Amino acid sequence: MLTLSPPVTVKRDYYEVLAVARDADAAVLKKAYRKLAVELHPDRNPGNKEAEEKFKEASEAYQVLADGEKRGLYDRYGHDGPRSSGFSGFSDVSDVFSAFGDIFGDIFGGGGGRRRGPARGADLETEVHLTLLEAATGAEKDVTVDRHARCAACEGTGAAKGSSPERCGTCRGQGQVMHQQGFLMIQSTCPNCRGSGSVIKDPCKSCRGTALETKSETLSVSVPAGVDDGSTLRLAGRGEEAPRGGQAGNLYIHIRVKADARFERDGAHLHTRLEVSFPQAALGATLSVPTLEGESEIDLPAGTQPGEVIVLRGQGLPHLRGGGKGDLAVHIKLMVPIKLTKEQDQHLRAYAEAGSDPVKGEKPGLFGRRKK
Repeated sequence: MLTLSPPVTVKRDYYEVLAVARDADAAVLKKAYRKLAVELHPDRNPGNKEAEEKFKEASEAYQVLADGEKRGLYDRYGHDGPRSSGFSGFSDVSDVFSAFGDIFGDIFGGGGGRRRGPARGADLETEVHLTLLEAATGAEKDVTVDRHARCAACEGTGAAKGSSPERCGTCRGQGQVMHQQGFLMIQSTCPNCRGSGSVIKDPCKSCRGTALETKSETLSVSVPAGVDDGSTLRLAGRGEEAPRGGQAGNLYIHIRVKADARFERDGAHLHTRLEVSFPQAALGATLSVPTLEGESEIDLPAGTQPGEVIVLRGQGLPHLRGGGKGDLAVHIKLMVPIKLTKEQDQHLRAYAEAGSDPVKGEKPGLFGRRKK
């Protein structure tokens, strides 16, 4: 079952990591990141775990702040903001090179700086639509995705049956070539085999040497109770498969919760409106209010004023990270009749004339003095 896990480490402020102001533009951000990338690049700090962690930290900060949507979420909600859109940082430096190959190509002239093993498969995205009740109780949903998976005809080798990939003569099977730039020895992707370390002389006719074929796959997804509209679930390894043994990408499932005309949602809390008449508000009444699972009766106290709120504890949605349920806030709206019968008009005027001014102790009538 999928869960949305809370952060386990304290992250530094992204603006602090890149040493830029909070209003820094794209050019300033890129310049700051390039400077840190050169300083902390693993090829300049072999075996230095601290430099590697700072390299990933700077890359994470840049990926968020360089993206307008992620930056907006970060500025409003901190680190939880980008996480809600599916961003989870980088697991290793190969993910960094995959994400920022263009920048490292500019810095090091090598189309990505360096590569570690076969390329990673692309991530995929899809949506799941829920009712508010399904969001409250959790749900099992089937999603169907079309993804590149290992070719069955060649078993993912890319080579025709009876043949196999051959070692690349340019990089000698390493997938990388070395060249010198200034005082640095730069490792870059082999231009002949594109990093795979092998070449295919007789390609598979089914996949044309790509080692992949398109497949439609249906997956069952467990959506946790209390999930909010716009949340994202991640299925690791369910994205595009990578050719020749590379790590598969992830599948990101964006949650869309349909609006419910009866309620407005505020996190785990719900708000609804209850229309009452003047007699009900003045005298009190037992009334029904909508809840997620149907209806519930409430006792409206005598003398209830327009705009008052009656709170039903625990009638909201579950808190996503545990800790019970939110509340249902019932907002009282006084309904004034547009038309009255003759009898209703007489009774209401009699009531008005019997009224008194509690401040002055006078009895001018609810409607004031009548015209002569």
